[in-house]
Amino acid sequence: MISCHAAEDPIKKVAIFGGTHGNELTGVFLVKHWLENGTEIQRTGLEVKPFITNPRAVKECTRYIDCDLNRVFGPEYLGKKISEDLPYEVRRAQEINHLFGPKDSEDSYDIIFDLHNTTSNMGCTLILEDSRSDFLIQMFHYIKTSLAPLPCYVYLIEHPSLRYATTRSIAKYPVGIEVGPQPQGVLRADILDQMRKMIKHALDFIHNFNEGKEFPPCAIEVYKIMEKVDYPRNESGEIAAIIHPKLQDQDWKPLHPGDPVFLTPDGKTIPLGGDHTVYPVFVNEAAYYEKKEAFAKTAKLTLNAKSICSSLH
Repeated sequence: MISCHAAEDPIKKVAIFGGTHGNELTGVFLVKHWLENGTEIQRTGLEVKPFITNPRAVKECTRYIDCDLNRVFGPEYLGKKISEDLPYEVRRAQEINHLFGPKDSEDSYDIIFDLHNTTSNMGCTLILEDSRSDFLIQMFHYIKTSLAPLPCYVYLIEHPSLRYATTRSIAKYPVGIEVGPQPQGVLRADILDQMRKMIKHALDFIHNFNEGKEFPPCAIEVYKIMEKVDYPRNESGEIAAIIHPKLQDQDWKPLHPGDPVFLTPDGKTIPLGGDHTVYPVFVNEAAYYEKKEAFAKTAKLTLNAKSICSSLH
């Protein structure tokens, strides 16, 4: 007899992706370690597969070779006819979809954890793509509680025009893990330890769920993307102002109308416009200069999940 609201199928297949961006080294380092010795990620009755997603970019220690692997998992790319002319990452996306998908099918992996680093001061961040998933909200609640008092933030990228086709989106439950600040091409022991703990708690949650533990209703605070903000630019399209010192490293902190946002070379401050408080994330992220994004504005909200348990029990 199942007493919980949402009885879900047990989780059978989990993948941990490292090197989706080849210069974000924590995931690369951990996945390579787990490929040699995966004892710490094994759980009874669960298949856990560590995987290097973009080996060429990892070898070159660059974000990508031809295009961003974390943006090409939509049908327009996955459905392209295979040819030598295709960008390397598009061909790689098709291979990954074949191995871990196909996307939106019964055969796809249950969960993919995609490991990333950011140069922004975002600490431990979980990326959520679906605000209606009781299972993911419960998992994120478990990870946040297990990490406490270390803060862990949840970034909700559910947006009609700003969401993108992530590498992990081929799984039934995609989970992005973002830990920073860490420069590109660098490893930091503290950041590595935090990411490792996030994966440990996530796998413990899955194990407990599969074993029949019921998780009561819960709520989590999330930061939902509302808008991406570009740097001020001159007529040539070059950056004309930089992130203000008072905004630098202030990810997740409230940013009020009138607060300093940018600083011009001649010392002029450009404040936040509008009439409501926002919460900035990915502040001054190195990889987003090419995407013309100085930071993203988010709104803080609460998501609730019903109680869940495995349908096996």
